[in-house]
Amino acid sequence: MKRAYKTEIELTSNQAEKVTQTIGVCRYVYNLYLERNHELYEKEQKFISGFDFSKWLNNIYTKENDPWIKKVSSKAVKQAIMNGEKAFRNFFEGKAKFPRFKKKKNQDVKAYFPKNNKTDWTIERHRVKIPTLGWIKLKEFGYIPTNFKVISGTVSQKAGRYYVSVLCEVVPKEKTINNNDGIGIDVGIKNFAVCSNADIYRNINLSPRNTKLEKGLKRQQRKLSRKYENKKKGGESCYKNIEKQVKVIQKIHARLTHIRKEYVRDVVTRVVKAKPSYITIEDLNIKGMLKNKHLADRVRKQNFYYFRTCLEQKCKQNGIELRLVGRFFPSSKLCSCCGHKKVSLSLSERIFICDQCGIEIERDFNASLNLRYAMDYTIIT
Repeated sequence: MKRAYKTEIELTSNQAEKVTQTIGVCRYVYNLYLERNHELYEKEQKFISGFDFSKWLNNIYTKENDPWIKKVSSKAVKQAIMNGEKAFRNFFEGKAKFPRFKKKKNQDVKAYFPKNNKTDWTIERHRVKIPTLGWIKLKEFGYIPTNFKVISGTVSQKAGRYYVSVLCEVVPKEKTINNNDGIGIDVGIKNFAVCSNADIYRNINLSPRNTKLEKGLKRQQRKLSRKYENKKKGGESCYKNIEKQVKVIQKIHARLTHIRKEYVRDVVTRVVKAKPSYITIEDLNIKGMLKNKHLADRVRKQNFYYFRTCLEQKCKQNGIELRLVGRFFPSSKLCSCCGHKKVSLSLSERIFICDQCGIEIERDFNASLNLRYAMDYTIIT
């Protein structure tokens, strides 16, 4: 079984310069590959393979233009081209939309470093040896296991910080038989998750800390907008000041993202520690929920898809059966006591009152019970 570990690293000035340069070259080559294929697609409805583009780039293009491409790791450049080819193949197979260019401000490009020698990607408690970069200090000691085999790794940058992600070959744990009852989990917006064992996990986005950060984010975004407007009107606006303000906004975005994802991981850990025999969740139509302009922002902040992927990974590691109920299963409209279906149930009704047996129960808790005892499901892990 393969597992990835990601943690922050501490670079020297030379190493940081080399990583930034490698990421910049990878982004440039990826966009160059997309641009060349975009022209070819409009003319002949096809695209150049990554192998052919790599030969053209090394033998023809870099001799006449942009020789600085060869100053960084060739393996990282090759992987950027392969990522572009994968994006085009997914488009032609109908799995994704047409590939888009990568922007510098999004910081979504990673520098790939494969394992070429035996000493590459050597993991110690406090440091890691990355190809072409050498030994790099880890900010979180002991997080990456030292006894696992490392296959490859990437280095990324986000809001002025650098991170390393390594892919390891992990020995899977033996599956244990849990005799405890199963758990049904209903996720929502008012509360992040309501479990059938009466555990309620609040919405972290409504906490004073996140509310204060989001309020400060709006203030900083208005500040950046005024700088751009002043520049358009021909006023004195230094580009370096705009760049500094962009970094301030990136840091707040990164902090909010880390808080939300850490909370999701904490919820998943607590649920798995209860050692249930199975966990049942609902297959949510997240894309459809994001089309609702009144709820889209709150749905996006909840990270429902990330919650599902983390839960799949944890259940697989601990030998817990994860069940997925179809998105059309009426978990909120069914009575968990008698099974009667309430046809009309508005979102404002937080207390479920059964028309047949007269039971009064909290809406989300009722849904979690229905998920727990659902008979029509698909086993994921």
